[in-house]
Amino acid sequence: MTDLQQYRHEIDRIDNEIVRLFEERMEVCEKVARYKIQTGKQVLDPEREKIKIDGVKAKAHTSFNAMGTGELFKLIMAISRKRQYQLLTQNGIGGSNGFEQIQELPREGVTVVFQGVEGAYSYGAMRAYFKENIKSYHVKTFKDAMEEVSEGRADYAVLPIENSTAGIVADIYDLLMEYQLYIAGEQIIRVEHVLLGLSNAQLEDIQTVYSHPQGLAQCKAFLDEHPCWKQVKAGNTAASAKKVSEEQLVSQAAIASREAGELFGLKVLAKNVCKNDGNATRFIILGRKPVYVKNASRISICFEAEHESGALYNMLSHIIYNGLNMTKIESRPIPDKNWQYRFFVDFDGNLQDSAVKNALMGIRSEANMLRILGNY
Repeated sequence: MTDLQQYRHEIDRIDNEIVRLFEERMEVCEKVARYKIQTGKQVLDPEREKIKIDGVKAKAHTSFNAMGTGELFKLIMAISRKRQYQLLTQNGIGGSNGFEQIQELPREGVTVVFQGVEGAYSYGAMRAYFKENIKSYHVKTFKDAMEEVSEGRADYAVLPIENSTAGIVADIYDLLMEYQLYIAGEQIIRVEHVLLGLSNAQLEDIQTVYSHPQGLAQCKAFLDEHPCWKQVKAGNTAASAKKVSEEQLVSQAAIASREAGELFGLKVLAKNVCKNDGNATRFIILGRKPVYVKNASRISICFEAEHESGALYNMLSHIIYNGLNMTKIESRPIPDKNWQYRFFVDFDGNLQDSAVKNALMGIRSEANMLRILGNY
């Protein structure tokens, strides 16, 4: 037998012993969980874990091994907590998530608000999601739309949250934390931007282009071909088209939808200015009530963790360990806490799933803050 084979044989023997001891340790952890079920004691005891980690690190004989031992036992203890959370949820402990399951979201006979004007992509998303017999109206800003729902003047708001080309709409994430509203649905629509101008305008006449910041960002490659054009940010794409129509300046153009051009009597000066046939925007449907339909399959949450090494991994590990598929993660600064962030995470699942309950219980127990934004 070669030296390498002998070393591998020794490692296999040690690993087998580690597995045996790990399973023995987990049996004891289950006894601990049953004790905590009976007594109501919290799963996570940070002070106890710190003492434990320091203790095992002190038993190692080199600084490298001390660091490795600390990491190993942090992971073992995190796995132990996950098993305890499973046992607690199986015994109905963990409390209500505050959401009510409903058969379906009402899509008619409701009042819906959207940001922008008729002809905006938000308007198109609203028409795609809701039926014809609704009352709808528009407001100027995203904040205004959330305010309308929060104050009860509208049942739902339709707002863009991300684009496949330009990324997230950061303002929406920040406003989700400012208002106690819930994501009840989503609508994805294809975004086909065109350059709109007056009926007598030509491409060479253009000096100024108006659009929403997302519209300008999505069409960056096209705009870079015209470096002399001044780019001006506007409230939304349709409002940009309306401005060009109202001011009647041949030097002005707007990036918006073809429908907005038809609505405001403008001519298409250039087609496919996004240069991305797959360009699409995801819109969320926001309501006041924490409800979800029976077949909801996506969960959105927001959490804040300790500002320390490994904190984010510890939170996400609850999603990973329970076999859930995380589809998105974004971070946004926490106001008044320089260089600290809250995290927005989407993952597949339904609030009735046991794996989801386990994951949420673990995050709620170990995060500084957790908010379920919606299941839709």
